[in-house]
Amino acid sequence: MQLSTPIEVGTEDPTVAEGRWHTNNKLMPSALTEHTLDDAKDHFIQRNGIEFAGTHLLLDLFGASHLNDIARIEQAMRDIVSACGATLLHIHLHHFSPSGGVSGVAVLAESHISVHTWPERDYAAFDVFMCGDAEPENAVPVLKRAFFPHRIEVSEELRGRVQA
Repeated sequence: MQLSTPIEVGTEDPTVAEGRWHTNNKLMPSALTEHTLDDAKDHFIQRNGIEFAGTHLLLDLFGASHLNDIARIEQAMRDIVSACGATLLHIHLHHFSPSGGVSGVAVLAESHISVHTWPERDYAAFDVFMCGDAEPENAVPVLKRAFFPHRIEVSEELRGRVQA
């Protein structure tokens, strides 16, 4: 898998002090004000000495087929959920005309799976982001079986790394 290197982006005081997150206005989200972080079960992952929120896989399928078949795409998303040990909450897919491309998302208790297809180019982009005990790497064989890509590129990002 290709790994990307995270970059740090600073936050300026005006950005932090504006909007509903501004603590002086007592507009913190209720989930944060009702529970302390110690009380919350946040499903962060510990792997190879790194603590992080979840694994985000970016999967590019080249030379793929059936990318205009919305029923096949939905079934592939359901199969990914099952293979990865995740919990499906909702799927929403949209079929575009005239290309027949499909865009959509499966909302999971563990995060999401998204898809954008370009059948006219035999290309699809899938994102699989999961936290907790889910195993997003199990999505790869499901996508190979469903869409028969000639080439698949996978990059992995560990989201929400805890700084030591």
